[in-house]
Amino acid sequence: MTELDGPGAAEYIAEREGCAATDVKITPLAGGVSNHVLLIETPGRRYVIKQSLEKLRVKEDWFSRRDRIWREAEAIRVLGPMLPSGAVPGLLYEDRENYLFAMTVARGDRTWKSLLMAGEVDESHARCAAEIHCAMLQAPGAEAFGDQEVFDQLRLDPYYRFTATKHPDLREHFEAAIARCRTHRTALVHGDWSPKNMLVDGEQLTAIDFEVIHFGDPSFDAAFLLNHLLLKMFYLPEHAARIARVARVYWESVSRVADLTEGTLVHLPLLMLARVDGKSPAEYLRDEGLKGRVRNFARGLVGSGVRVMEVLKMAASATA
Repeated sequence: MTELDGPGAAEYIAEREGCAATDVKITPLAGGVSNHVLLIETPGRRYVIKQSLEKLRVKEDWFSRRDRIWREAEAIRVLGPMLPSGAVPGLLYEDRENYLFAMTVARGDRTWKSLLMAGEVDESHARCAAEIHCAMLQAPGAEAFGDQEVFDQLRLDPYYRFTATKHPDLREHFEAAIARCRTHRTALVHGDWSPKNMLVDGEQLTAIDFEVIHFGDPSFDAAFLLNHLLLKMFYLPEHAARIARVARVYWESVSRVADLTEGTLVHLPLLMLARVDGKSPAEYLRDEGLKGRVRNFARGLVGSGVRVMEVLKMAASATA
């Protein structure tokens, strides 16, 4: 097979497009640690290719099935008709032999994460994220996305089992969260519902990176996004109050469609700990004092039963 991180990439594209390799321009895009993601430009055509990796690019050994890429392609097919134009990329073609698919270029060239990190906080983005999440809550998928193996490989194991080894006194809570993901199966779950996977065009978002999508516990997604917003409140205390308002807008919107409260309170503090002590720590949480504050805040929430809105208030106060 052809790996698209080497010199063979241009030849692969040229053969497929019927042009000369010298006419192919390839620009690597930020694709996280688990894929090659490339912007392809040929005479008259511009699109994105995504190819899955078996071994992820992180310090710890971390592996996952390459065929997860087909689930992502299928998710785009399922969700595309349910959402406003541009809310997910359009699927162009799949190459099963090389574990890749091509998609349209998403509108917008900045992620919601990059805007938040720059202090550009807009409530409209939270409403868009909630709209897409609500569509997933109502989408079919029990059969096509029932397999949770990749979700286990890329989320439950590195986020929950690994982090539990760093917090052995909380092991029962991590195990209960894993069990919940397997038993509370009511909707499609993106599994990486993060601002880094939302491209911004004005007030609109395009959601990307559906590689761990599955049918499971939708409160995992709510907790995943809220976790990222909470972490940015700690990292950017000068913007914490505005980020908290954005988090409230998102939570109020999804809460009107489904009751996700119980599960969100289970997952949220554990995900906070995972981004400090798991296999994939948040890259901006480098300061040991900051990591300690996040860790202590999260540990205090485990099993506390504090409501989501109260958690946001507590975080705003803790970062003031």
